Amino acid sequence: MIANRGEIALRINRAAQELGVRTVAVFSQADRESLHVRQADEAFCVGPGPVPRSYLNIPNIISTALITGCDAIHPGYGFLSENARFAEICADHGLTFIGPTPAVIAAMGDKATAKRVMHEAGVATTPGTGILADAAEAREAAARVGYPVLIKATAGGGGKGMRAVESASEIERAFASATAEAEASFKDGRVYMEKLIAAPRHIEVQVLADGFGTVLHLGERDCSMQKPSHQKLIEEAPAPNLSPRARDALHAMAVRACKHVGYTNAGTLEFLVSGDDVYFMEMNTRIQVEHPVTELVYGIDLVKEQIRIAAGEPLGYAQADLVARGHAIECRVNAEDPANGFAPQAGTLSTVVFPGGPGVRVDTHIFSGASVPPYYDSMLAKIVAHGDTRDTAIARMERALRETVIEGVNTTIDACLRLLGTEAFRTGVYDIGFIPSMMHDLRDGAMVASQSER
Repeated sequence: MIANRGEIALRINRAAQELGVRTVAVFSQADRESLHVRQADEAFCVGPGPVPRSYLNIPNIISTALITGCDAIHPGYGFLSENARFAEICADHGLTFIGPTPAVIAAMGDKATAKRVMHEAGVATTPGTGILADAAEAREAAARVGYPVLIKATAGGGGKGMRAVESASEIERAFASATAEAEASFKDGRVYMEKLIAAPRHIEVQVLADGFGTVLHLGERDCSMQKPSHQKLIEEAPAPNLSPRARDALHAMAVRACKHVGYTNAGTLEFLVSGDDVYFMEMNTRIQVEHPVTELVYGIDLVKEQIRIAAGEPLGYAQADLVARGHAIECRVNAEDPANGFAPQAGTLSTVVFPGGPGVRVDTHIFSGASVPPYYDSMLAKIVAHGDTRDTAIARMERALRETVIEGVNTTIDACLRLLGTEAFRTGVYDIGFIPSMMHDLRDGAMVASQSER
């Protein structure tokens, strides 16, 4: 069973069918005409459009899996992919959850716990705290850690429940705001605090681990091109301008961490990098949205490997066999209005035309006439370009974006083109503050300043 929707549901379906595995799709009433419904061997509605009543409806999803005779459930990303209780329920009903064990999901899903576990594993973490009881404790902690600090939700991601605090006068409001957003987004209002690292890069390491003790890394991705909401817009692999010392440290820490927690299946460890200093941030116990850049650079189908590992097969290669070849860049094409703070869009797509040609890959679920419902993530497609060099990958990405036509909603296509043309991106010298610093230029349609000029 594919317990997801959109492009990742199609991606999983394709991998499964290439392996000769029959698939069952689930869908909401709003997604009845979606491509993942058409492509699966079987498809069943599990509820109306709103997420809690469909893609988070565990009783309906489990019941459908049992009725259709499924052996396993692939959760994709988002929704139930990092829900330890869902993984437990799968096991209770004789269904293989394609991912790590519930215990590991629970430990890594709680960011405060994850940092403690990583510290035990000898992985560098940012200075910070455990769960904060109230604003008063947060004020005391901030004085100890030193301003500026970040108050962060322990249960979530995507920038939800995260507030930067520059001084003691901001603590009470930031604490209340972060806990309220965390509760609304994740049904868990607990927050913790960590030191705010100045102008860091967001670098993540892809790992694969089988049930026989083998843990391998597939290099790193730079995910620093983030919207003000901390959601990623452009990713690339390998990370440009990364020192050999930092790269070796990232890879070694990721493997050591996975071995320490007994990790299995695919996962990603996210780090903040400042110069040669590397700090663990969080672990995503699932496939990542940006996994295609790693697949193109390493020639490995990560979703097929997920299925094979869950079926009890060993990884069929060693670390020495994994060699990065060329460079890959991914742009997320979202139904959003960059001129209005990346506000999400909904509507009907009148025209959809995607690019082709050498070195271009498109992962998408949309088509001309498709509906973009208001209930879900705004991503419409991922356009990925690969080349022998980074410059070639950039040129191919620019060409691919110009070939793309999506009419009916505002999208991030033009914003991605403008960002790719900046000096900061061309030179690979940018950090997580770059897009927020350029919001005025995005609104005006002029992206000419370099990061050094802000």
